[in-house]
Amino acid sequence: MIGPPLLAVEQLTKNYPGTHALSDFNLELRAGEVHGLIGENGAGKTTLLMILAGVVAPDGGRIAMDGAEVRFAGPKEAQAAGIGTVFQELSLVDGLTVAENVFANRAPVGPLTWLDRKRLFRETQSLLRPLASTLNPNRRVGALTTGGRQIVEIAKALSLNARVLLLDEPTSALSLAESANLFTIIRRLKAQGIAIVFVSHRLPEIFEIADRITVMRDGQLVGSYDRSAIDPEQAVRLMVGRVLSTLYPPRAQSTGPPRLELRAVRSGQVGPVDLTVHAGEIVGLAGLVGSGRSRLVRALFGVERIDDGIALVEGRPIRPRSPWHAVRRRMGMVPSDRKGEGVFQRMSLERNLLAAALNRITRMGLVQPRAGRRLGQELVRALGIRARGLDQAMVRLSGGNQQKAVLARWIATRPRVLIVDEPTQGIDVGAKAEIHRLLRQLANDGLAVLMVSSDLAELLGMCDRIAVMAGGRVQAVFDGRSATEEGVMTLAAGGGAA
Repeated sequence: MIGPPLLAVEQLTKNYPGTHALSDFNLELRAGEVHGLIGENGAGKTTLLMILAGVVAPDGGRIAMDGAEVRFAGPKEAQAAGIGTVFQELSLVDGLTVAENVFANRAPVGPLTWLDRKRLFRETQSLLRPLASTLNPNRRVGALTTGGRQIVEIAKALSLNARVLLLDEPTSALSLAESANLFTIIRRLKAQGIAIVFVSHRLPEIFEIADRITVMRDGQLVGSYDRSAIDPEQAVRLMVGRVLSTLYPPRAQSTGPPRLELRAVRSGQVGPVDLTVHAGEIVGLAGLVGSGRSRLVRALFGVERIDDGIALVEGRPIRPRSPWHAVRRRMGMVPSDRKGEGVFQRMSLERNLLAAALNRITRMGLVQPRAGRRLGQELVRALGIRARGLDQAMVRLSGGNQQKAVLARWIATRPRVLIVDEPTQGIDVGAKAEIHRLLRQLANDGLAVLMVSSDLAELLGMCDRIAVMAGGRVQAVFDGRSATEEGVMTLAAGGGAA
C-alpha cells in the first residue's frame, strides 16, 4: 500500500470499572474500501465506534488521519476531521423534514438570517442524488421507512464532507429490498473513495460487502483478513474462541397433540389463516415485510384484534382482548422490538424477569421478596444469563443477555404456547446459538413454539415446519427437513404484500 492509511488506530485502550472494553487495539482503514468489523456482543465494536466518533475519549493509544495524529474532544471535532457515523439508534427528528434533519443546526440562511428553504432543498437534493435516492427533501422524516431514514442519516454524514463512514448494524431493521438498496449505496460511496466501517452480526452480509474483515474478541484484535483469506466458519471460530459444533440443534423426533390451532383467523387485511402447532414442535412463519407475519402473531397475543375465525389453545377457543388475557390462557410472546416492547431498560434484571409472573411470588396480594429472589436466580441459572447480579439494570446487559431475560420472563409464566418474533435479531452468533438451544429445549419439554424470522437460514435450521406467508395468507407449509431457500423465497415473493 502506497502512503499512510486514511485512518489508523494504534494501541487504543479504553477501560470501564471491571471491564477492559479495548486493549491495545490496532486497525487500518484505506480509502475506497469497505472494512467489516465482527465480534460477539461485548467484543468492543461499539466502544471503538464511539471513540472514533468522538463520543467517548480513549484512555490510551493513538488515532491518525492521513498519517497525522488527531484527538477528538467531542463529536463535532470528529465530524470536522471527516468521520461520519450512523449509529444503530438513529438520531433523526420525526417532526422535521428530510432537509431539516440533514442540515440540523447548519441550515443555510438568507438575508435577515431567515432560513433559505430553496437553498436547503437544493443542497439536500444534491446529496441525495449520488445515493440514487428519490426522497423528497420536504418530506417529514416520521413518514419514512427505516430504509429511508437510514439514507437520510448517510446524507447527513456526507453533508459534513465525511471521508470515513462508520455504519453500526445498518441492516438490523431493514427488509431484504432495503438492505439490497443500502449495499448499492455503499458500493457507490466506495467508488467515490470513501472508507466505510461496516459492523454487523449477519456474517453473510459481511462476506458480501466487505473487502477486509477485522475480528474482535474481549476488546482485543484477533486479526484482520482479506475477505478471500477467511470463510464464515473460520470467522465464527475466531469470534467466539471455540468451535460451535452446530448453530442449530437437532429437530424434534416426535410431536404431541395440537397446542395452538388457527381456523380461518383474520386480523385486518391478514387472513384467513389456518395453521396448527403441536406440542414439541417449532413452526416458522416465513415471508417478506408486509406479508402479515407480525400482524398475525400480534393478534394472537392480543396486541392487535382478531376480527374473525377461531384460535384455540389446547382445544379451548381464545380471542384475547389484551396481552394479559393471552398470558392467562398460557401464552407467551417475545416481541421483535426488544428495546421498545421487550425490556424495561432502567429497571433491574430481577424486575424484568418477574414482571409477568407475579402470581407465582405473591401471597394474599403481597409480593414475597424472598420467593421473587429465588425464582429470579433459578431463571438466571436455567437460561445462562450473564449479569453481575439480579440488581443490575437491564440497559447494562448485552443484547443477547437481554433477549435471554425476555425469554426467561415468559418461561416463568409456564406457558403452553410461546410466540417468538425475530428471536435473534441484533445479537451475536454465540448468543444466537444459545437462544436456538433454549428454544429447542423448550419445545422438547412440550411447548408449542411459533417463530417469526426474517433470517431464512434460521428458519431452515430451526423449524420442524415452515409456513410461508404472502399477501396476508399462508401460501404453503413445508417440512423443515426438506424445505429449500429457493422454494420458500419463491412463494414468499410471489404472493404479493399485505
